[in-house]
Amino acid sequence: MTADDTFGRLDDDDYPAYTMGRAAEMLGTTQGFLRAIGEARLITPLRSAGGHRRYSRYQLRLAARARELVDHGTPIEAACRIIILEDQLEEAQRLNAEYRRATESGKATAAA
Repeated sequence: MTADDTFGRLDDDDYPAYTMGRAAEMLGTTQGFLRAIGEARLITPLRSAGGHRRYSRYQLRLAARARELVDHGTPIEAACRIIILEDQLEEAQRLNAEYRRATESGKATAAA
């Protein structure tokens, strides 16, 4: 892998670029919090060759949302479940919009 490949991957939301310590620092939380949301199955960090947890920007966004809910009094397990459901709803809405566009373009082609 060249240096250009490595820098290009940093733009990838799913690239596990952040160590647990750095992720906790960026979120203003503890490493224990990151472990807890991992145990609640909100995020599953990639493990480095040495076994260290590595987080992506996407995972950090989910963790930040969890922290926001927990800071407002939501139990951590409930916060994680809410975020999982929000994520599933967003994906379903995206797929529905794609289906509608495909159906509408098919109707337009058939009408022409």
